[in-house]
Amino acid sequence: MSDVSTTPVKLPKNRQPALRVMPMPGDLNPAGDVFGGWIMSMVDIAGGIAAHYRARGRCATVAVNAFTFKQPVSVGDLVSFYADVVSVGRTSITVDVQVFAERNPESLFVVKVTEAKLTYVALDDHGNKRSVPPAE
Repeated sequence: MSDVSTTPVKLPKNRQPALRVMPMPGDLNPAGDVFGGWIMSMVDIAGGIAAHYRARGRCATVAVNAFTFKQPVSVGDLVSFYADVVSVGRTSITVDVQVFAERNPESLFVVKVTEAKLTYVALDDHGNKRSVPPAE
């Protein structure tokens, strides 16, 4: 883990997460933390939702440009994934995903657990690359 600071943060204001999930015991590794692959999968889903809306249709992941695990995630954490489109090419869309865990509901504590940048490509009905439509 890179940044294991336990300094609480706040969830982004006036924004809706692309995805919110609570990991279950089956998502744990032998050390008792949530598998990194589970988090990566959820990040890809959240980023894919943002890319899908921007492309107005089907997209596929073509690159994981950066992925940083800052803190472990545990069973009982409510995990929120915030996705922002940061750049759009002719056929590609790059998305930043910030991940926060809400812990201990009796005395709520929020920490940033992961951040990632992924690139998606817009696809047509036949699975071929297509141009991303202009922003509305």
